[in-house]
Amino acid sequence: MIIGRRSHRRHLPHFQSDYRTYFVTYVTLERVVLPHEARDIARRHIIERRSMYFLHVAIVMPDHVHLILTPGWDASGHCYSLSEILRRIKGASAREINLLLGCRGALWLDESFDHELRRDEDLRKKAEYVCNNPVRRGLVSTPDEYRWLWRSWIEGNVGQASACPSWNENGTG
Repeated sequence: MIIGRRSHRRHLPHFQSDYRTYFVTYVTLERVVLPHEARDIARRHIIERRSMYFLHVAIVMPDHVHLILTPGWDASGHCYSLSEILRRIKGASAREINLLLGCRGALWLDESFDHELRRDEDLRKKAEYVCNNPVRRGLVSTPDEYRWLWRSWIEGNVGQASACPSWNENGTG
């Protein structure tokens, strides 16, 4: 197993370290509001690709997505890159949503925001903050009412990549 740190640059620098947990946000192009069926598709594609990562929490808001995930390992022992994970999620969901809506072209803004959680950050508090996003926006009264929310501690983690050999509750090794 190779442990390392990779980086790539578009408009924002993106750094990734193995065995770390990330808070990721990506938005629709021009902040287009997705209809309910499109949000269902986006959520499903996030959940279906969990063999590439350990998904702590995911929420599909009307015009953006928040994920907290820990990249997993491919068959050759290399950590999946965030750029590959997001390319697969965004690409597959965009194709299906475009078919649904009768549209063509880009759906998601190419750039995303990602933040590596520091060892002293509380993963559960960060996850609860994400889960309360639709409550703060006035869309629902409680997170449990929001159907485009997925939490590993409620919906389960069957079929997920293991986060890393030394995974602990705070998302750090």
